[in-house]
Amino acid sequence: MKSWKFKSIETLILGFFLVRLYGIWFPPLETWHSWRQTLTNMMARNMSEEQFSFFYPTIDMAGERSGIIGSEFPLYQSIIASFNQIFGFEHWYGRLISLVVASIATWCFYKIIERFWTTRTAWYATLIFLTSLWFAFSRKTMPDTFAVSLVIIGIYWIVRFVDERTFWKLVLGGIFLTIGGLCKIPAVYLFALFIPFALNRAFFYQLKVQVGLTLTIASLIIAWWYFYWVPYLVETYRFQLFFPKGILEGIKEIQPYWSDFWMQLYFGALRSYIVWIGLLSGISWLFYKNNKRAAIGFGILTLVFLLFAIKTGTVFPTHNYYVLPFSPVLAALAGVGLQRFHPKLSLVLVLIIAIEGLGNQIADFRIKPEVKYRLDLAQQVNQLVPKGEKIIIATGPNPEWMYWYHREGWSIMPDQFTDTTYMNQIAKNKGKYIVIDKH
Repeated sequence: MKSWKFKSIETLILGFFLVRLYGIWFPPLETWHSWRQTLTNMMARNMSEEQFSFFYPTIDMAGERSGIIGSEFPLYQSIIASFNQIFGFEHWYGRLISLVVASIATWCFYKIIERFWTTRTAWYATLIFLTSLWFAFSRKTMPDTFAVSLVIIGIYWIVRFVDERTFWKLVLGGIFLTIGGLCKIPAVYLFALFIPFALNRAFFYQLKVQVGLTLTIASLIIAWWYFYWVPYLVETYRFQLFFPKGILEGIKEIQPYWSDFWMQLYFGALRSYIVWIGLLSGISWLFYKNNKRAAIGFGILTLVFLLFAIKTGTVFPTHNYYVLPFSPVLAALAGVGLQRFHPKLSLVLVLIIAIEGLGNQIADFRIKPEVKYRLDLAQQVNQLVPKGEKIIIATGPNPEWMYWYHREGWSIMPDQFTDTTYMNQIAKNKGKYIVIDKH
């Protein structure tokens, strides 16, 4: 076992980085959540083609409205927009940006696990993390992995501050936590990881105050965006991206989807069933070996995440990427569990888990030929519809087609075409052209 001493975690992370470069140039047309990628790219494209603004992100499917949308803080979209402005527009910049940041976060994840457990535990956890849902989604043009990555990096620097008492590391950690939470609020649930730290009497009171104040400042900034600015944008410009539910309302919505809800947790996050050998071993280690602080940390994180999942209503059980923020927690727990076995058995198990995880995602690394026609939709529409004119399409809230048409307009439900009053209202708002995708 000593010959497999995990001499360089960087080699492992670099290897997975290189593997995921395959198809990095693909447009967002793969099976899993092309719609969310096109929405992100749409916002980024508008930032690069129109007035650049962090506070007024816009989309193209708002009809007669301005297109300004209440959404996550568009830092990720702004980086993509900067690439568009410097190098010219491409669909895939967000993929590369996400992959680079996620790879850095994976290294930070390894270092955090190694700090609190062992090198062997950190290797198991990191390999499981790399082959979890993280494998596919860390190369998608979506703010979800980007946000979780930033929070993990922030946690790493806070841990460094606690160990070394270097103030700039606290500031750096606070910055990463803040921008991570701004980019996607579900990533904020990882802040709960600091509750066991606050309860630990081994740390000085002054140290707890410094970390607590940093978290408070980060949380207040994030809260201002999501609970003041986003409602203001929604009220003023009448377009909303997400629709959070109350706890009871969320439970009621989820009831028909309970099997899918739990499947996201026991399979979706790590994309493996075999990993439960490690998870159950880890849980027994937490609760039967008197590891109170670790058990409290895992319990709090799980509870907070479940509350978040319930508040999304039907979105969580019907969208596989919503479980992404829970992947690092489960990977860490599985790594802890595998450490309890003999090293050779642990090695065999972690390799099988990794193969299973990869096998359950590899199909997402291809573009089906039948959807490639969408790359030519803008050119086709430009031949028929005068430049600058808005269009009407029947794809409902799905932003994909409007993104490929590269037009603004109305994305309505098919049955609304027969609503004479509604269509007359669109006509009054200069909606002249109906575009139908015969595919």
